Amino acid sequence: MPINAFPYHGLSKRLSFLGLTSCLLSGTFAPTVAQKIDTSPDRVKTDLAVSMPRLGTVKPRSTDEIPSSNWLIGCETLDRDFTDYDQYKEYLVPLGIKRLRMQAGWDKTEKIKGQYDWAWLDHIVDDAHKRGLKPWLQTSYGNHNYPQGGGSNLGAGVPTSNEALAAWDRWVEALVKRYKNKVVDWEIWNEPNFGDNLENTPDKAAAMNIRTIDIIKRIQPEAKVSGLGLGHIGLAYAERFFKVLAEKKKINLFNNFTYHDYVYNPDSHYPKVMQLRAALDRYAPTIPLRQGENGAPSSPGFGRGALGDYDWSELTQAKWYTRRMLGDLGHDIETSVFGIIEMAYTNGPIHRLNYKGLIQSDSTKRAIRPKMAYYAVQHVTSIFDHTLERIPKVEHTHNRSYVPANADEVSYTPGTDRSLAVYGYRHKTSGKQLFTIWSDEAIPVESNKTRTLTFTFTNARFDQPVYVDIITGGVYTIPANQWKKTGMTYTFTDIPVYDAPILIADKSLIKTQN
Repeated sequence: MPINAFPYHGLSKRLSFLGLTSCLLSGTFAPTVAQKIDTSPDRVKTDLAVSMPRLGTVKPRSTDEIPSSNWLIGCETLDRDFTDYDQYKEYLVPLGIKRLRMQAGWDKTEKIKGQYDWAWLDHIVDDAHKRGLKPWLQTSYGNHNYPQGGGSNLGAGVPTSNEALAAWDRWVEALVKRYKNKVVDWEIWNEPNFGDNLENTPDKAAAMNIRTIDIIKRIQPEAKVSGLGLGHIGLAYAERFFKVLAEKKKINLFNNFTYHDYVYNPDSHYPKVMQLRAALDRYAPTIPLRQGENGAPSSPGFGRGALGDYDWSELTQAKWYTRRMLGDLGHDIETSVFGIIEMAYTNGPIHRLNYKGLIQSDSTKRAIRPKMAYYAVQHVTSIFDHTLERIPKVEHTHNRSYVPANADEVSYTPGTDRSLAVYGYRHKTSGKQLFTIWSDEAIPVESNKTRTLTFTFTNARFDQPVYVDIITGGVYTIPANQWKKTGMTYTFTDIPVYDAPILIADKSLIKTQN
């Protein structure tokens, strides 16, 4: 039985986390060949109970079947050799995401002062380009060859000495000239407000962004450049950053500004995102925000990185990723999934894995298998591309929470109307609609217990409504006795809802396989 075919209960904790993972880290137990992508209709199984007739499973679409969409995928840390592009490159096109976020690696390229070795990056950019993928290259980090040249690690300071800044300018110019025919999207630095260098002030970060975008635009006027790269949402930092760019009359050179906000409940941060939006509106109201890096682990324990101290599993990771993607889509924010594969941090005394990848890895950076989240993300990318447009104001009602007598009543307070995320979309040509729904009040949990609700949508358009579970990809017919149409108002009764996205959609918008 394939690893990912097990129901995700106790065994889901990374197949006995303490046992198998310790073996993987030591390199004493690992497959010699990476598990191929499971394309069967039952590739993901959970204990979610849906009583409606099953039609099939969401059919994944590869990148060559999707002209454009809201999504980006993180291919970070190649510049520090924490991942190996060749290990996961075959998984990229089937995932359905074209744009790849990665650091261009000044320190890795100019290991010897004054000499550039582009071979490692040529290999990646050329291969991605041949596959129809679009690298989003970040000019990071500093270089050890120059005094005050900035560090080459996450949280390092930006270059500050005249010599280092001149060398930075030369590298950026050479980088853009080399890849301008294959790369259009660029980003400047990563999380300048974090780390071990308290001199990374917003003024210095803004100055670095200005000098870098001037070089990029001079060489490649059509370039699309992302700025800021804010770690979490430091509002005061962002406000000052935007103000400096505006005063220098450079803010409108940027195509978007990026932020990274790691929170346990992926739906809890939108009030702060709206505050960031308001800060940007004071200086450049037409420039969008982009969520540039975010993810959740698939295991608890000693894994490295943000959110590492929660009891994660592959199921809760998949719920987190899909809620973040569809929550951002519901706020008209482009969003990047962090990341394609687990990262092996080998630059310290203790080698650790960052378990946020969609693909399981080991300490040798070997790809082992796609996780549940990989398939769940496939289901999102298959359905949500730019043929859909968001319905700005979803006109709907739903009844108060109903919990069956035999349900687990943990976290349920009688008489309350628990929080739901509800967003709507319509097909740009046919006008047919779909709605995304999930319980958003808490961190994703291991349980798949549902509550049944009745939803009424006005000004809706359905011919044949179906129910879709995004995690498993299961597509179900909504029986005739569970929905009715009165004019343009549709009512759906006894719809199972839980803390992962489900859809009520017109069947024409969901491609299925059996």
